[in-house]
Amino acid sequence: MVADSLIQVDRLFKSYGGVHALENVTLDLRAGEVHALCGENGAGKSTLIKILSGVIAPDSGEVRIDGRPLPAGKVHATEDAGVVAMHQESTVFPDLDAVDNLFVGRELRRWGGLLLDRSAMRKQTSDLLAQLGEDIDPTRPVGELPIAQRQMVAMARALSRDCRLLIMDEPTASLSGRETEFLLQLVRKFCEQGVAVLYVSHRLEEVFQIADRVTVLRDGRLVETRDISSINTDDLIRMMVGREGAELVGRQARTGSFGGDVLRVNNLRRDGVFEDVSFTVRAGEVVGLAGLVGAGRSEVARALFGIGPCDGGTITVAGQELPTGSVAKAMACGLALVPEDRQHEGLVLPMSVGANLSLAVLRSLTRNGFVSNRLEQELAEHQIAALSVRTAGTAAAAETLSGGNQQKLVVGKWLASRPRVLILDEPTRGVDVGAKAQLHRLIRRLADEGMATLMISSELPEILSVSDRILVIREGRISGELDGVNATPEQVLALALPDEREVAVPS
Repeated sequence: MVADSLIQVDRLFKSYGGVHALENVTLDLRAGEVHALCGENGAGKSTLIKILSGVIAPDSGEVRIDGRPLPAGKVHATEDAGVVAMHQESTVFPDLDAVDNLFVGRELRRWGGLLLDRSAMRKQTSDLLAQLGEDIDPTRPVGELPIAQRQMVAMARALSRDCRLLIMDEPTASLSGRETEFLLQLVRKFCEQGVAVLYVSHRLEEVFQIADRVTVLRDGRLVETRDISSINTDDLIRMMVGREGAELVGRQARTGSFGGDVLRVNNLRRDGVFEDVSFTVRAGEVVGLAGLVGAGRSEVARALFGIGPCDGGTITVAGQELPTGSVAKAMACGLALVPEDRQHEGLVLPMSVGANLSLAVLRSLTRNGFVSNRLEQELAEHQIAALSVRTAGTAAAAETLSGGNQQKLVVGKWLASRPRVLILDEPTRGVDVGAKAQLHRLIRRLADEGMATLMISSELPEILSVSDRILVIREGRISGELDGVNATPEQVLALALPDEREVAVPS
């Protein structure tokens, strides 16, 4: 069901420190429609979302709902008008339970407003979660729930607020295939109720699966709005990046010779998490670590970097045995970890771009007990140029950057330490196709220069295109190894899927 225009966005402009985040953006959103918003990181998507949801005000221009101006820069007024946003990172309060998350700021009361009506709020929360097909204890802290269930709590909150426009920013970035399909079904149900959905995703297959129309932003400007039925994937990529999609894809794994073992892992074990994990990574080699969500991939990566103890096994870096459970010793031996959660574990968001880039090498920038501003500035300028980070300058706060540019910061921070082994955990999660291609080329260039790289990814095309060798982990154990040049998706999945029988790898 697609009705008349509900939201009108009229000639929005927004700048940060001389950088145009949005420039003359005009579009409309219709009731009962899924409207996809696409573009590379830094294209202006996040800025548009923040304006629509009342987080920031535009420099000029207007947003109207049913023809009436929407208050600019006022979150509560925007929510009262029926605009609810599910942001890319976290849209819930982790220390609060589902009940408090749904009713924060608008609690139900009894006895003339003297007491909270916990019983009524708990019942409404349970009913809303049941509508979404979720059996969640409404009194359990949301931070203890799996990511997929946290998303359901956020959607229940949208339902509870008489939502008219639901903004979904990368809602499936941390979900499995089955969880993604379930969430897309819920999106369709919202539309059937007349809700307009603005759907932001770098997963183009989802855009074609769920959207009615798509708008593309590039460098803060609106490129085009099209019916999704009138374009294909290549058209969409061309609109997003201004060049052919063929330039962005292709298998990059090598068959050439590699150096000696840089990282050697032997019978590594953490009780109840992973066991008997053994593998090597050679100089100049990219080893992909594939597997299902929850198989233990990230736990192995974090253990290698000294986060948390191991109950057995050894880790050797360049012939030197590495004591487990110490990040400082892992760094001293030349390990670097780009974590899965860039915002909470990779960056200090309020700090400047320059300060974040120097975090892993502060000792080398210190003179007479103080960090040299000159050396920090030189390092930051070099890394920004080398990684094509789009920022207003080294003094800009990391939190002002787009997701893709934040990811480049995390990578740049660790490359500044000149590691022997680079561990990448979901390096392109939430990153657009152009930035993804840049990161893939960077990984291959580092390998050509001799870097030993261990890359974890939930995206099979990424594992298959970048890896020289593929290890598959299933239920905490290495279930098989594949040649990166000739491996197929079927082979990887056969090794990743749980099965009580011995899995035969298709040839």
